[in-house]
Amino acid sequence: MDRMSSMAAFTKVVGAGSFSAAAREMQVSQALVTKQIQELESWLGARLLNRTTRRLSLTEVGTAFYERAARILDAVEEAKDAAGALQTVPRGRLRINAPVSFGLLHLAPAITDFLERFPDVSVEMLVNDRVVDLLEGGFDVGVRIGRLRDSSLIARKIAPIRLVVCAAPDYLARRGAPKTPDDLTKHDCLEYTYFESRGEWRLLDPNGKEIVVPVSGRYLANNADVLRTTAIAGGGVILCPTFIVGDDLRAGRLTRLLPNYPPPEQGLHALYPPGRHLSAKVRSFVDFLIARFGGEPAWDRV
Repeated sequence: MDRMSSMAAFTKVVGAGSFSAAAREMQVSQALVTKQIQELESWLGARLLNRTTRRLSLTEVGTAFYERAARILDAVEEAKDAAGALQTVPRGRLRINAPVSFGLLHLAPAITDFLERFPDVSVEMLVNDRVVDLLEGGFDVGVRIGRLRDSSLIARKIAPIRLVVCAAPDYLARRGAPKTPDDLTKHDCLEYTYFESRGEWRLLDPNGKEIVVPVSGRYLANNADVLRTTAIAGGGVILCPTFIVGDDLRAGRLTRLLPNYPPPEQGLHALYPPGRHLSAKVRSFVDFLIARFGGEPAWDRV
């Protein structure tokens, strides 16, 4: 940066025609400008300016250096302007990581609207139910559901995520409906591979205290949509987010169970790397998600 400052001072002196005029234009002392030119000449090992009491002129080396220095400073200014534009105007490729089911059901249609609103942004989305390292994967933003692990990433809560215990009417006609959480031990429970505690479901009693219920079944899957399809077919009881089964509950394809023992509420979050200068494309996408899904989510409205 010292060399850049000295180059800038040199081009100002040439343009203004004197050290004093350049100093006034730069709003610094003439002594500082003189020192910068001297340091630049010392670094180059050549004199750049011929100085007399009446006039200032470029040496041969000074003429060649001035042309190149001016181009370099112009390029730096253009680069600065371009970087500033990326910070203020949403543009460029936005790489997103999101869970499979939420990405398919809700994020994909939303991104269509996002792209229409911001024509200078392109999106690359990777859906994966495994936890992916956003920094290592080169992602700009991640959409996460559930309890967040400790990390250096910034997390913005977008919306509440509610879960329900439910099953198909056909299954309940054959096996009966559980009346208490303990009754779940007698049922075929369809389990999600990536739950933090496999073989256990966490529910809240009427006093709001968390209880852990052991569950078991013969069907395990790493995708909640697969479990939903199996449940609708009468294959067992599932613990599933309402953003996946909300329409099924309203249509009667699934029946909510144990309404007095709801699972703990989770959250939909946007995660992105920390930093003072959040890019406009990430900021606009996070604000878009909050506007789209914030408050009472559409999938929970009756």
